[in-house]
Amino acid sequence: MDRLVSIIVPVFNVEVFIKNCLESIIEQTYKKIEIIVVDDGSTDSSGIICQEFAVKDSRIKVYKKNNGGLMSAWVYGLNKAKGEYIAFVDGDD
Repeated sequence: MDRLVSIIVPVFNVEVFIKNCLESIIEQTYKKIEIIVVDDGSTDSSGIICQEFAVKDSRIKVYKKNNGGLMSAWVYGLNKAKGEYIAFVDGDD
């Protein structure tokens, strides 16, 4: 398979978990992915951590928006996705 997979990661105040979450996604064996991180108005350092990952891996795109809840973050990410397939991973997974 050589198709782009978009992985949407909604993030809201998950600074304790987001590093492990993003590392897990990056380390997958299938590499043709885009990782769309939607910072849904975090007030902790989640957004900063995500930006640091984006600097290291060009497949990661970080978008910041005002808090609108999980569904709002999913829809936002879907509108940015370019992949033929879509996956959702919660920031605290």
